[in-house]
Amino acid sequence: MNELYVRAPAQRALQTVERGTVVAVVLIWRGRIGLFKRSCQVGHDAGLWHCITGFAEGENSTQVQALRELFEETGLSVAELTGFRIGPVLDLEDARGGVWRVHTFRAETERRRLRLNWEHDAYRWVRPRFVDRFDGKVPWLRHVLSAVLASGPTRVGHAHPSDAATRR
Repeated sequence: MNELYVRAPAQRALQTVERGTVVAVVLIWRGRIGLFKRSCQVGHDAGLWHCITGFAEGENSTQVQALRELFEETGLSVAELTGFRIGPVLDLEDARGGVWRVHTFRAETERRRLRLNWEHDAYRWVRPRFVDRFDGKVPWLRHVLSAVLASGPTRVGHAHPSDAATRR
């Protein structure tokens, strides 16, 4: 998903290739946005700052997949979320003219310390007004952040702890 930007569906050319469907979760702690530095072990965006992402897999709903990615990449369980909200769906174009369908989510937690998996080397909690000045972000992150933050405050209790797919 390198070099992505938003393209309105009406502007999409007929020859546009759909690359896939992904989830993107913006994690918030005490009003700060979690940025995650991709490790050199990942196949794309290595060394760049990111939100939590993953491919929408199999029969999982995008909400279940978003919660699964959040758990796998940060160690946060559903019970540790103080809020979870489904955001807008974006169509983001990559540098080769392909379009990615991105299901966005906003999650909040009171847990500051996270347990990263192999996909990330580091994380930082950044105040929203300073995110634009943060060097080394993936180009498409601004679109995801704008969409998710514009959707309003997170609703508490929207995630379902009984969802067995997100509990381990």
